[in-house]
Amino acid sequence: MASGAGEWSAEQIDDYETLISTTDVELLKRAWRNEKASPEILPFEEALVKRAKEQIQLMEETVDDFAESGHDPLIASLYQMDLDRAQFLLRSYLRVRLQKIEKFMFHIWKMDTYRNRLSIEEEKFTERCIRDIGKYLEETVLSKLPDNYQSVLKQSIISEEDDMVPEPQLDTFVVAKCERATRPLYLDGSRQSASFDSRDDHFQMVPGDLCILRYRPFQEELMSGNISLV
Repeated sequence: MASGAGEWSAEQIDDYETLISTTDVELLKRAWRNEKASPEILPFEEALVKRAKEQIQLMEETVDDFAESGHDPLIASLYQMDLDRAQFLLRSYLRVRLQKIEKFMFHIWKMDTYRNRLSIEEEKFTERCIRDIGKYLEETVLSKLPDNYQSVLKQSIISEEDDMVPEPQLDTFVVAKCERATRPLYLDGSRQSASFDSRDDHFQMVPGDLCILRYRPFQEELMSGNISLV
């Protein structure tokens, strides 16, 4: 990417600055914040992650070219900072998702809604974790318990639900910022598509609003991008 004279042309520098000024880094930052603040695992941002990886690769090549061409060390260090920031955001986003998978793997695996939110690699990771943990517990603990208590998912064979499986707490409170006007919603989670009735527990956010609210009623607003979490 360096010019034949060993220096970058103004056009090449402008192209690179245009690249790093794109919104993908901001979108990745928002995805990371949403994932970190949300009690449940969110849909994997496959297209965004792919673009971020391609952008990081190009930034790495750019920094290497600057170092080899003897360009201004200050400019090279600034580009290195941009690279470090993008790498940090991507790694942190993926790490937060893996932490949620490790915590809620059994619940995620039995719910199609959550399984469909995983990337191919995350789905393989989840399946492998469940298999390995199940095998370990069977060999070390469950095989030594009475027959009625040898389930990884239930406290006993008479349990009607998987009461040993941790689930995300969707009624937890989160801090949300409104990006686009939300649909009319009631705080109990019900929805009005047209106008509000006489009830006084309705809630609607407009762009710029910053609120502390219960996650569950505004779950769909987060998925649609109308709000982001802080």
